[in-house]
Amino acid sequence: MSGGVDSAVAAARAVEAGHDVVGVHLALSRAGGTLRAGSRGCCTIEDALDARRAADLLGIPFYVWDFSERFRDDVIADFVAEYQAGRTPNPCMRCNEKIKFAALLERALELGFDAVCTGHYALLVDGLDGRELHRASDAAKDQSYVLGVLTADQLAHTYFPLGDTPSKALVRAEAAERGLTVAQKPDSHDICFIPDGDTRGWLAGKVGAQRGDILDRTGAVVGTHEGAHAFTVGQRRGLSIGIPAADGKPRFVLEVRPVSNTVVVGPKEALATREISGIRVTWTGAPPAAEEFGCHVQIRAHSDPVAARARCAASGVTVVPEVPFDGVAPGQTAVLYLGTRVLGQFTVDTTVPAVAAGV
Repeated sequence: MSGGVDSAVAAARAVEAGHDVVGVHLALSRAGGTLRAGSRGCCTIEDALDARRAADLLGIPFYVWDFSERFRDDVIADFVAEYQAGRTPNPCMRCNEKIKFAALLERALELGFDAVCTGHYALLVDGLDGRELHRASDAAKDQSYVLGVLTADQLAHTYFPLGDTPSKALVRAEAAERGLTVAQKPDSHDICFIPDGDTRGWLAGKVGAQRGDILDRTGAVVGTHEGAHAFTVGQRRGLSIGIPAADGKPRFVLEVRPVSNTVVVGPKEALATREISGIRVTWTGAPPAAEEFGCHVQIRAHSDPVAARARCAASGVTVVPEVPFDGVAPGQTAVLYLGTRVLGQFTVDTTVPAVAAGV
């Protein structure tokens, strides 16, 4: 129970369905703030109190489990290391993989529970080959992308009561009808451990600021920066470019080079990516039987899926989209779908631009 409306309603539905439910709030920081900044951040003391009030109303036991050390090691340290390596990580993906459906589920099973129930918007379908993960009924709230890291074993012990709800408005209305005080609580956005939203400043405090050059695709210096870690592929704002492009058009980050502490910028069309390859591959069920197959690929939590061909090998997965992706950064997660079903995911390791440098 995060302290939000979704997990509170999920718990209520689990109780109503006749399950023996225990509410658990995860303490992910030992120095968390006491209040949110609007809709920014989560896992605060305020959230813990909101979760407790919901559990009390539902008449279920409530506990706070301290996972702050694992969160620090598996999510925050990974986030910093990825940026230092010039990659763009997804901390929500790592949290689901390492904390909510690994550390939490492991402890729950050890204590004799059957499953972890959350307020995620996704559907679980019992197929011929086992449980399948599918998109939620509400496309606007679908969270199957960030759940793409789950394995078949984890899905077998997971419960998503909100997956077939047509809209978030109905969830809020149900919460109000049940008397839950979080009915109109804002959704959390941004990175929970950076509640002020200043990722660049937060990273600078972790890895330090180091002045470097901003280059165009010819290698000419067009500006300077205070640390390559603060940039990601596709970024347009905050580039501090002193020399405008010859055509007057805006420039975007095309590449981050942490070893030389340089950032390469160029026109928007240079972001087009015709092929991506990845590592850290996981499947939500059995791996695909064919080495090459058609699918749809989603590279961001809220981006549209793109039709593609995927090739599996011992070294990882390669994806060739029918239409080039619009800017993909190493470190991003690519989730593979067959219709509404999630097949699996991988971490993008290499990208191939659709337009050669200088063209």
